[in-house]
Amino acid sequence: MVGAIVLGIWIWFVLRCLFTGIYTVDQNERAIVTTFGRAPRFGDKTTADDPMSAVLDPEEKARYRYPLLEVTDPGLYFKFPWQQVFKVSIATQTASIAFDPDSSLANDRGTALEAVTKDQLNTGLKGQIRYKVDEKNLYAYLFGVRKPISHVMGYFVSVLRERIAKFEAPVAKIGEPGHEVPVSSSHISGISINDLRKNLSNLNAHMEKECVASGARYGITFETALITEIDPPLDVESALAAINTAHNQVSSEISLSQAGADQKIVQSKKAVEIETLKAQAEVQLIRQLSEQLAILKASGTEAMRLYLRNYKLQLFSKARRVIVEADR
Repeated sequence: MVGAIVLGIWIWFVLRCLFTGIYTVDQNERAIVTTFGRAPRFGDKTTADDPMSAVLDPEEKARYRYPLLEVTDPGLYFKFPWQQVFKVSIATQTASIAFDPDSSLANDRGTALEAVTKDQLNTGLKGQIRYKVDEKNLYAYLFGVRKPISHVMGYFVSVLRERIAKFEAPVAKIGEPGHEVPVSSSHISGISINDLRKNLSNLNAHMEKECVASGARYGITFETALITEIDPPLDVESALAAINTAHNQVSSEISLSQAGADQKIVQSKKAVEIETLKAQAEVQLIRQLSEQLAILKASGTEAMRLYLRNYKLQLFSKARRVIVEADR
């Protein structure tokens, strides 16, 4: 009887291992297999030894220091009952910047993210982010953070709102290094929404730069952060449109005046250049005449007399009337 019970337990254990121990890992997945709750590691190696931590400062390296785990690649595998499999999709995912994993009703049902500008205007931000799980730092994703997606989205939103609140448009400059001259903007300076709309590329570049360390911190890497729209409140939009229209008219008049002044300056420079060339030509002729006279003078008084005689004959041939003083 006891032998039959032991045999039954053994058969049940074998069948359970066979039916529940086989698992697969898809091509777009990676897996971590824990044994009695401990994940397999590469000795004492941590993320601080990996190039991913190069973007962190020394204080952050000490804080975000996770062990490097042995990752199970795609394929068919077998596990024991005391082992547990954690599968993670490494496919790139796309989400709205207003996406809230914890509440589908937040941020206007995930369509627009609110942020306050430096001049205290509430704006609605729209855009998308692309992210994926960093398979080099699966420890942070699986065990380091309880809700990694919520944590990373909160981090992204906080960085974005801070940037919106402090954003100032860069002053464009032209000229040689060390002698740059600021160029006036086509929008009214000091109105943050205009500055933000004009500098969306700078804003997106800043967000990508700030989020480049998310893989080393939380195990999720941002591939792209693209903000496409910045909408002010409706009552502010009409006022901004009127201000921009008036400013554009003033800018147009200023541009026309500057173009006219530049054209006159160019014409004046050309006139001065032409008169300078004429004066130089006349000076050159006088110098050549002086050289010729010096040569004639060196040849004797007779040569000078013949030169003056021939020169007078040329003048007489060109003159229409000649007045000669009579001898008294």
